[in-house]
Amino acid sequence: MQCFLFCVKVKKTKGAAATRREGTLLMRVGMGYDVHRLEQNRKLVLCGVEIPYELGLLGHSDADVAVHAVMDALLGAAALGDIGKHFPDTDSAYEGISSMLLLQKVGDLLEAHQYVIDNLDVTIIAQRPKLLPYMPQMVKNVAEALKIEEDQVNIKATTEEGLGFTGSGEGIAAHAVCLLTSLMELPQAEADLFGRNCAVCKGCERCVADE
Repeated sequence: MQCFLFCVKVKKTKGAAATRREGTLLMRVGMGYDVHRLEQNRKLVLCGVEIPYELGLLGHSDADVAVHAVMDALLGAAALGDIGKHFPDTDSAYEGISSMLLLQKVGDLLEAHQYVIDNLDVTIIAQRPKLLPYMPQMVKNVAEALKIEEDQVNIKATTEEGLGFTGSGEGIAAHAVCLLTSLMELPQAEADLFGRNCAVCKGCERCVADE
């Protein structure tokens, strides 16, 4: 992974309250949140890892609450809606599906829109079971699904000290925050440093101009 530092220029638009950076990286932040109820006779899957436990999360798919939060954060940062828009629970095609497969689809969607993932930070809120032993594999799974490095993914867990529905063991919640960079906003020379993936391009303005 290569990192580049660019100076920030600010261009004020006459009559507009907002300012826009010109000729620099456009970074976009996304936030995601999800919650699922714990039930009998369900598997507990978090970030693609099946965790031994007497209860599992209830949902249309495999109910991987952490991955759902990650997907919503990524889609939100790119202004592409949410997982309900792309993978509705009314569609039988997604019944029981692995959320890791859906995460791969979100990654492909971001790539098609010329977004690069800078980092992800995920917090899983669960009173039990203890999740620390499974964290390394969770990080590995998410990084592989999104084709990024493991040091771009942070996953942690906490409890709510017995408070609320997570504290009572009724469910598990997850929060996710991400940072994306839009290659579409870069001057051509700088975008070339990152390497545009024209194989997935639908015909962006820059590529059309190059023809």
